[in-house]
Amino acid sequence: MRVHVVSDVHGNTEALARAGEGADALVCLGDLVLFLDYADHSRGIFPDLFGAENATRLVELRTERRFEEARAFGASLWQGIDRNAAIESAVRRQYAEMFAALPTPTYATYGNVDIPRLWKEYAGPGTTVLDGERVEIGGLVFGFVGGGLRTPMRTPYEIDDEEYAAKIEAVGEVDVLCTHIPPEVPELVYDTVARRFERGSVALLEAIRRTRPRYALFGHVHQPLVRRMRIGVTECVNVGHFAGSGRPWALEW
Repeated sequence: MRVHVVSDVHGNTEALARAGEGADALVCLGDLVLFLDYADHSRGIFPDLFGAENATRLVELRTERRFEEARAFGASLWQGIDRNAAIESAVRRQYAEMFAALPTPTYATYGNVDIPRLWKEYAGPGTTVLDGERVEIGGLVFGFVGGGLRTPMRTPYEIDDEEYAAKIEAVGEVDVLCTHIPPEVPELVYDTVARRFERGSVALLEAIRRTRPRYALFGHVHQPLVRRMRIGVTECVNVGHFAGSGRPWALEW
């Protein structure tokens, strides 16, 4: 059995259409939406609306962790524009392309920049969306928990620690634990390019230690200090920044 796993697709529809080649199934750990490309400031919803120069300024403020200034700067640009309508319209265009590119079967969960309520409109019969749920794939039990935790970035699908922990608890013991964010381990949550610690989950780390899955798979941190490490018997793997690499991570058994 061979499963390909992707995360942080961020608009890379062309590569996504090839991601299932040679695999029995595709697993997607979210962040389909491209709001702003930190590597290429001309790509994404924000620069499409306000231009690459303004996108560069926003990236600079965020990278310097000047989040209040970044919010104020963004708010000044959004004046006179129906922000929710503009973003949803752009997200819908991206979702229409990306969900059409997903192979059958695909098992997917949400990232922190995704809008869960829209997924049911675009996910076809070959795509199973799971969040706080389990599914059997090739004789192994996979558990899925989507979204991220609260941050100053205020991305669309951030939830409270307690709600996230409840979803982890609902999944229970599985062979492969699939999440968008990593467990709260410094080496796994530090982004070497953004030069900051992203938020990982303590509840996820505790569940890994307690339930001992074979694998814990995740994304979210685009350039982690460490991409792979063991926690007890569990192999923890950041499956990679698919938007940049265009390559899925392969799990075989």
